[in-house]
Amino acid sequence: MFSQFKLLFLLIFLVSASALSVFAQPENKTPEKTKKEEKKPVKQQKFDPQNATAEQIAEYTVFVYAGLSGREGLKQIRRTTIESGKLSITNADGTNEKVNYEKRILRGENLEKERIRLDQEFPNAKYALIYNDNKIVGLFNESVFTPREDATKAFQNQIWHGLEALLRYKENGSTLRLSGREKFMGLDFYTLEVTDKENRKTKFFISAKTFRVMWLEYMEDAVKYTRRFYDYRYAQGTLVPYRTVLLANDKQIEETTISSSTFGQKLDEAVFQTN
Repeated sequence: MFSQFKLLFLLIFLVSASALSVFAQPENKTPEKTKKEEKKPVKQQKFDPQNATAEQIAEYTVFVYAGLSGREGLKQIRRTTIESGKLSITNADGTNEKVNYEKRILRGENLEKERIRLDQEFPNAKYALIYNDNKIVGLFNESVFTPREDATKAFQNQIWHGLEALLRYKENGSTLRLSGREKFMGLDFYTLEVTDKENRKTKFFISAKTFRVMWLEYMEDAVKYTRRFYDYRYAQGTLVPYRTVLLANDKQIEETTISSSTFGQKLDEAVFQTN
């Protein structure tokens, strides 16, 4: 777990990195001009928790999740993901289903170019949902099918309304808006809204103390969805919530518990193909 000292170190590193370019001098400058410019004081941007910008909050959060390796390190470590665990799904009729799942991800330049395969084993059926080329198809007994609309939307929401929407906001070309700071049950949170190029909006509630996302919210078909994150652990130096709960209008509809999460292993690209 990061100490407050380490968090402060990361922040200083983050907000001062841009200032380093000031000291790089073009080769065609005369020595006299260079000397005069070197005497000018460099005004560094300071982090003020009460007046932080949306980008400062987002970048600091990225570094907390990535560790000292930073954004590029996160990209390299998570070039592939293999995750397995259990789902507990509450159906509309109130019944509950226990599902084993395995998720395999081949990282793309952004979420549009991501390739994801989610295999789910229900008590009486086993099938996969595959996200490739920004499209979702189903696979059952090696036969391709069109998933139900609700299953497609749920899978899309996992992708576009998840942590990656914030951690990869730059790659996705998303915009940021900081609503400010709010207090819940005595704890301070930054509320940061991320809007992608398709105008999908996700509001992240980020701890002002640890800079971890504690929950997020988004709207779809007049329903407010809330995804809460618990049991944070480090996996290969990066931060991962091992338990996630999804609510619809404050009613729990899904709980995910990760049993194993590994990054960087070789994946056969054929598992993401459907033809």
